[in-house]
Amino acid sequence: MKLVHLALLSVLLAVGCTHDPFAGHAAFHQPEGVSGGSLQPGWSGHKFAVATAHPLASEAGLEILQAGGSAVDAAIAAQMVLTLVEPQSSGIGGGAFMLHYDGRETVAFDGRETAPAAVSETLFIKPDGKPMSFQEAVVGGRAVGVPGTLRMLEMAHAEYGKLPWARLFEPAIELAEEGFPVSLRLYTLLKTDRYLRQDPKAGPYFYERDGEPRAVGTVLRNGELADVLRRIAAEGARALYEGEIAEAIVDRVQNHPQNPGQLSIADMAAYRAKKRLPYCTDYAPRGLRSSPSYRICGFPPPSSGAITIDQILGILNDTEARFLPFDNPLWMHYYSEASRLAFADRARYIADPDFVAAPAGSWQSLISPRYLAARARLIGPQSMHVATPGTPSAATNRYSSMPEQVEYGTSHISVVDARGNALAMTSSIEDAFGARQMVHGFLLNNELTDFSFLPTDSSGTPIANRVEPGKRPRSSMSPTLVFDNDTGELVLSGGSPGGAMIIHYTAKLLYATLNWGLTPQQAIDLPNFGSLNGPTLLEEQRFSPAFVDALRSRSHVVKELGLNSGIQAIQKGRAGYVGGADPRREGQVLGE
Repeated sequence: MKLVHLALLSVLLAVGCTHDPFAGHAAFHQPEGVSGGSLQPGWSGHKFAVATAHPLASEAGLEILQAGGSAVDAAIAAQMVLTLVEPQSSGIGGGAFMLHYDGRETVAFDGRETAPAAVSETLFIKPDGKPMSFQEAVVGGRAVGVPGTLRMLEMAHAEYGKLPWARLFEPAIELAEEGFPVSLRLYTLLKTDRYLRQDPKAGPYFYERDGEPRAVGTVLRNGELADVLRRIAAEGARALYEGEIAEAIVDRVQNHPQNPGQLSIADMAAYRAKKRLPYCTDYAPRGLRSSPSYRICGFPPPSSGAITIDQILGILNDTEARFLPFDNPLWMHYYSEASRLAFADRARYIADPDFVAAPAGSWQSLISPRYLAARARLIGPQSMHVATPGTPSAATNRYSSMPEQVEYGTSHISVVDARGNALAMTSSIEDAFGARQMVHGFLLNNELTDFSFLPTDSSGTPIANRVEPGKRPRSSMSPTLVFDNDTGELVLSGGSPGGAMIIHYTAKLLYATLNWGLTPQQAIDLPNFGSLNGPTLLEEQRFSPAFVDALRSRSHVVKELGLNSGIQAIQKGRAGYVGGADPRREGQVLGE
């Protein structure tokens, strides 16, 4: 892989916020703690490329590509390694969304977790009628959904795999048996977690007897996981969903001493991945003279990512922002206001489409040019602080807005193979280390906390993303593929972890590459920012005092904090591929 030097933009000093009219607003929480970062140079290659959140996972994907494997093959190998080396973020105990392009069409594979059949909409309501706190809900069995990653990967492999299924598990099995060194990031997250030590399996694996995490560089071996992966390699995904492993998962969930859940053997056996139509829209940056046209394909509901990103980009196209550079505070004003408007709609409308109808009968109603132009006209010279949901033409509102709620987790993989197949896959176990329950060497998810804890508002109007049996919780995961509308060729594969901020991290990547012509690494290196329809969030120590003051002069309530993205991206250029990995985490792009 030829090394390409891409300079980081200069780091700017930050200042604090002195006045906060959002004092009663829900506090913003990071999905995973900040653990430092490292300069990433960017990469280029000609044949193929794989970008993942950990060097060992990227190496596994590269090995498979070099052996003639497809993009799906490489993603499976990488995800199995991530289960081992990045257990805080994703794994076979969680779920995933994958977009895949085979040179002709793009398809969406839905491996999102589902709620057990025995749950009710009051799953997270305490006896006194009040919702649980996040931590009350997450630790234990209550929030564990039926895992979906393996079923989804098996479905994708049946259609697009080239190498035998069992071959794809060899890198992870070898690493699990021989061991891998604890990274600084894993050590830092283990040290700050308050609950994982208490698990009878995870505690002894990750921590010393005195309660301190295994030191950086300590070699961790996971024979139990190696055995599970060996069985899945031989028997397929059913090895996880039936028999001994499924029984062990259900036993841990149902018999947690403080917070049991309702996952059953029948729930495990009944899980099915789904194949959906991708959510694709045309996008032409209006500030550019040449006006190239792109086709942006993202994941449809139950993901909220693609719709919300498309709303933000569409609203910005109807404002002065399209003519402004990143370092102009007015651009950030427009972006933050567009974000508020989009997140207001997200809270009102988006949920599992098998349970919730789209407004006006189509999710496209939320991004119609007329609707977005009307939303853009609501942006004034001063911040609106909190936006209200809009009403797409002919829509009949039947739902109340979901209150702001913490979202966590995730990891992202992008791959392009030698045949030109491409994918973007985002996977998750939700909170860092999920439900803090280890079974046979892997951690269980807590994805049910992505549902609204409250089923209705105070007047009894239901919330679209409430808990229901068999339902898939709304997600912010935003795997994205971009194509040139004139040629149909792939332009970009990308995505990020980061809870609800995934939407902003992915939007930043898209806007910076498509509007400003930056390379993926340059786009990733830009400071992070966004609003979840509350304060304006800026990455700490990345914006000058003058920049922040300019936003405050427009009534923005600015909060500066460590916005810990993990963007991975691969872009197709004239001479091959260029890739970028987020310096805020430990990802890497490899290829030839």
